[in-house]
Amino acid sequence: MSWTRREALLGLGSIPILGTVWWAGASGTVGKKRERETLLEQLNIQPSLPSAVPAVTGKPVRVGIIGFGIRGEQLCRSLGYATDEWVAAMEEAAAEAKREGRPFTALEDFRNQEPLNVQITGVCDVFDVRAEKAMRSFGTDEVPVKRYKTYTEMIRSGEVEAVVIATPDHWHAPMSIEALNHNVHVYVEKPMTHNLTETYALKEAAMNSRAAFQVGHQHRQTLSFKTARDIVEKEILGHVSLITTNTNRNDDNGAWNYDIHPEANSQTIDWQQFLGNAPEIPFNKNHFFRWRKWWAYGSGLSGDLLTHDYDRLNCVLKMGIPKSVMASGGIYTHKDGRNVPDVLQANMEFPDFSTGSTQKKGKEKGMTFTYSATLGNGLNRPTMLMGHDASMELGNRLTIWPDGGSTRYAGQLEAGKMSPQSPIYSYNPAASALDGVSSATSQYFADKGLMWTYVDGKRVDSTFLHMREWLSVIRNGGELSCGIQEGFDEAIAAHMTGLSWKLGRRIEWDRAGQQVIPIEGVDLDAVLLESPPGVGRLEADVVAAL
Repeated sequence: MSWTRREALLGLGSIPILGTVWWAGASGTVGKKRERETLLEQLNIQPSLPSAVPAVTGKPVRVGIIGFGIRGEQLCRSLGYATDEWVAAMEEAAAEAKREGRPFTALEDFRNQEPLNVQITGVCDVFDVRAEKAMRSFGTDEVPVKRYKTYTEMIRSGEVEAVVIATPDHWHAPMSIEALNHNVHVYVEKPMTHNLTETYALKEAAMNSRAAFQVGHQHRQTLSFKTARDIVEKEILGHVSLITTNTNRNDDNGAWNYDIHPEANSQTIDWQQFLGNAPEIPFNKNHFFRWRKWWAYGSGLSGDLLTHDYDRLNCVLKMGIPKSVMASGGIYTHKDGRNVPDVLQANMEFPDFSTGSTQKKGKEKGMTFTYSATLGNGLNRPTMLMGHDASMELGNRLTIWPDGGSTRYAGQLEAGKMSPQSPIYSYNPAASALDGVSSATSQYFADKGLMWTYVDGKRVDSTFLHMREWLSVIRNGGELSCGIQEGFDEAIAAHMTGLSWKLGRRIEWDRAGQQVIPIEGVDLDAVLLESPPGVGRLEADVVAAL
């Protein structure tokens, strides 16, 4: 990053801090300029710069890939390895875009990516086609890619020092624990576990291992979220009592109806290994490729998509595990045999949490985190942090509006120097310097911090930065932004939500005992893994046709 502190502050000075309309008429007066500078000093928001990460030097890190499906391929590209098929597809897409006169930079961005000093030396996937594709695309005469039939064989081989786990959810914890017990470094996709017992066990394994453990919440590299942390710490929003965050999708891919490979059959897929601890059922391609639709392998909206929003707000607020969770919803759009809901509403309660207060001591305390999701509508709804003094819209950009009832800004509001309709601060990391008020992005994944952030105004893959951090810690030591504690918080919050939806009751957390409060006569792990009675049930001929 080439910014100096002085350049960052100069960028701050160009922000229309009291709103574009108010400053448009005042920018030419010395007095108004001084007022603006005074308010900038009062707010003292420090735009985050990318964290300094020591280079991954020395011998290349020998990495094994466990699970080479959609996400597995994406993670490999962040490591600098693309399949032959993907490169060919991107070349064709780039040529078509050129003919049509529109930009398309996916392949160029990949080729310009910083080398990470990594060697992919092994792959483990139960689908022959996927494993063979990785071996063919990534292997060389000097560094061949070996296929391992099982993850235990790979971890215990001594030929890999780190593993990337991108399997269905029900395999995350067993594989991570096995690796950590052998001091093999782990990068695992979210959620890091599939039930409560695994969550407690994985935390213990990580605490007792010398290996670096990173959960794949790449949004922790997004600069706007880091800047939001500075805003919250300086109590610019006042007491935040409500957070609203959302997921809206309205297409088959977003509803986890992924393509089924034409070469998939009981001969090319090791079905028994895929099932693992899941219930025994006959070979089923629908379950194999669309596993996120069933509790036996996945975690539904609560463990898949809610975790993105929970963790990105946890990295801003540090609120930890909720005291209680209530969830509702159902299968209202995709009646295709799935047993996870396609509509989910969750309220997480934090009665003892505070972001600070400008009112009488003791008046303000507690917060509700509300998550709302549908897979039947694609309307973009922004994430909002609603405080007594101001509200913040948080995405890849962030914008702050003063509240009309604010205590902190009462004087400026009364004098007409602020208005609830005009932002007082906006941060756009897409610019090489800080810019002024901008409309919120409508790009869902970008707003969640899942695709890219910006460095010196250039778009950079967030997953690349997250994996680079992990690899740097492997070689140089240091702290990880999403280690075992962050993963533990995320997994517990997700499982509390899933339990609440299934049981139709409040699920509570015992902070002192560090466990979900037991319910007499109820096996919470069994509830998490099973479908509620009647949910997702279709007639046999309907299921067979899917």
